[in-house]
Amino acid sequence: MSAVNDVLALVRPDLQAFAGYSSARSAAVQGDVWLNANESAWTNPADTAGSSRRYPEPQPLALREGLAALYGVQPQQLLIGRGSDEAIDLLVRALCVPGRDGVLVTSPVFGMYAVCARLQGAALIDVPLVDSAEGLHADLDAVISAAQQQGAKLVFLCAPSNPAGSDISLAGIERVATALRGQALVVVDEAYVEFAQRPSATTLLAAHANVAVLRTLSKAHALAAARIGTLIAAPELIAVLRRCQAPYPVPTPCAELAVQALQPAALDRTAERVATVIAERERLFAALPGLPGVRRVYPSSGNYLLVRFGDAQAAFDALLAAGVVVRDQRAAPQLGDALRISIGTREENDRVLAALSARRAAA
Repeated sequence: MSAVNDVLALVRPDLQAFAGYSSARSAAVQGDVWLNANESAWTNPADTAGSSRRYPEPQPLALREGLAALYGVQPQQLLIGRGSDEAIDLLVRALCVPGRDGVLVTSPVFGMYAVCARLQGAALIDVPLVDSAEGLHADLDAVISAAQQQGAKLVFLCAPSNPAGSDISLAGIERVATALRGQALVVVDEAYVEFAQRPSATTLLAAHANVAVLRTLSKAHALAAARIGTLIAAPELIAVLRRCQAPYPVPTPCAELAVQALQPAALDRTAERVATVIAERERLFAALPGLPGVRRVYPSSGNYLLVRFGDAQAAFDALLAAGVVVRDQRAAPQLGDALRISIGTREENDRVLAALSARRAAA
C-alpha cells in the first residue's frame, strides 16, 4: 500500500466515499445572468460595489495561489478555512470514529485540540510537556509510545508550542511520522513558525504523507480578524476534507484583504515586523528575570513569553492596573503560577517592564 493510501485509510470508513454538499459556486458553469444560487439581484445599500452580493468561491483561486507561493507548496495541497480552528475540527471529525479513535496532545497546549476531540467523542491522549532546564518541551519518545499503545488517530504537535514557547526539530517530527505511518496523521501546528526562524514542516510532506501542517495569517501577518487559516497536506486528503467542509468558508472581503497582504510590499513589511518581534522577545527574555517576583522565564520561539511568578495574581493585577492585559495560564496543567505575555511594540513592552518593576518600589 502506498503512503498516500495509508493516509486515506485513516479517514473514517463512512466518509471515504462521502460526496459532501455541492454548492452553486462549485459547479463549473459559465454565464452572465446568474440565477442558480437564490442570491439577491440587487446590491445592499451598505455594499455599493456589490462585492458581497454573490456567494464567494469556496476556495478563492487568487488566495489559494498566493498562499501556495508563500508556503512553497502546490495549490492542491491547501485547504483554506476559518482560521486554523476549522481545520482542526475538520481533521478530528473526518478521521476519528467516536468512541474508538484517539487524539494525542502535549499539554499545556492550545485548547482547541481537546475541545474538538470532546465534541467528536474522541478519546484525549495527553502526553505532558517535560519541564527541564532547557524549557517545557515535548517528549517525543513518550508521544510515539502513547500513540501506539492508546490508538491515536491524530497527533497534534504544536511547534512552536503555545504557551510553552518550545519548538520541535524537523528531525523530531520526522521521527514521529515514521514511527506512526499507517496509524496516525501527525499534524504540526505552525501558527508561530515565522518567529522560530527554521524551515517549515511542509518540507517533510514529500517523504511523509502522514504529516499535515497548519498555518495561519493571524499572527505574523496581523490578520487575526480575517480568519484565514490553511491546512497543508497530501492532495488526496485535502480533497476528502473539502467534501466535509461547510459551504463558502472564506468570505470575499476576507479573501480580498488576505490577497493584498500577500503582495511583495506587504510581505516585506511583515518580515520587518517579525524581526522586530524577535528582537523584542529576546530583550524581554533578558530583562524579566531581574524583576521582583519573577521565578522563571522560558525561552520561546513564538511571539510570547511564558513567565512563572512567586505571586502570579499580584503580577497579573499590577499589569492590569497599568492597563496591560496578559494571558492568565494558571488553569493550565503545570502552570499554576504562570502568565503568558505576548510581545508588543517596544513601548508596550516597556510598560510591562515598568509595571512589574513598580512592584519593587511599592514593597
